[in-house]
Amino acid sequence: MSALSPTKRADTGVCPYERIDVMTRNHLSPPTFPYAWASDWGEDRYGLWQAFTYKDVRHAFRWIQPGKFDMGSPETEEGRDNDEDLHHVTLKQGFWLAETTVTQALWEAVTGGENSSHFKGKNRPVEKVSWHDIQTFLTQLNQLHPDLNARLPWEAEWEYACRAGTQTPFHFGGKDDLSLERVNYSGEWDKWSDKGETKEVKTYPCNAWGLYEMHGNVWEWCQDVWQEKLPASPVIDPEGIAGGDKAGVLRVVRGGSWAATAGACVLPSVAGAIPLTVTTTWASGLP
Repeated sequence: MSALSPTKRADTGVCPYERIDVMTRNHLSPPTFPYAWASDWGEDRYGLWQAFTYKDVRHAFRWIQPGKFDMGSPETEEGRDNDEDLHHVTLKQGFWLAETTVTQALWEAVTGGENSSHFKGKNRPVEKVSWHDIQTFLTQLNQLHPDLNARLPWEAEWEYACRAGTQTPFHFGGKDDLSLERVNYSGEWDKWSDKGETKEVKTYPCNAWGLYEMHGNVWEWCQDVWQEKLPASPVIDPEGIAGGDKAGVLRVVRGGSWAATAGACVLPSVAGAIPLTVTTTWASGLP
């Protein structure tokens, strides 16, 4: 399909997507497109997208279709951890996922200027934010429009979107395909380094579904409580354990970071962090 223009037609003032024949929609399509909050939208080779703009800061989301995948890693995969049991997952509902982590520009626009990031830059991802900081940010963000409903992705949603139809350690292949041209990490398979820094979003190639820096750059919070071991049996629409605000509960972080080893950046790698820690950032999903 060719890309569809996100602008209004000059002759009628009607957005092109309002003219889509209902027969073109199916069970893989979003229930509504575009949302009322969208400032621009369209379709490209990666699929449907829509964006909102606030105080001249634009943030885009990609439609992630429902589907099935194998979550975790096979026992033969190099560097796998014991909590990565391979199991089949079915996601019956599609969702919108931000194509990048939140930039410092957006964070400042929504919060009124607050920015705790160590590596400053409008187009760099916000970092040094806790899971609880993000919940506050999301509340503020959702107040901008009643239909936004932004949230953190569940871990299964994150891995499904990162894989983008692949079953390899990285969405672009295996260990031999890894390079510093593709991922911002320590440069070593099993050694951490504090000599690097974050890079601007969209510095590295996106995956097959149009999502950027799912490996490396900054750790990404998920909604789930960290579990010592995931189920080995097939699951449908897993939403992990919500956990509330119980003291001592660890939350899931995924993706690795600029300082992390390559082993921490592989797809199945999971870590748990105390929600009050301030070393990670987030990727937002929309139901």
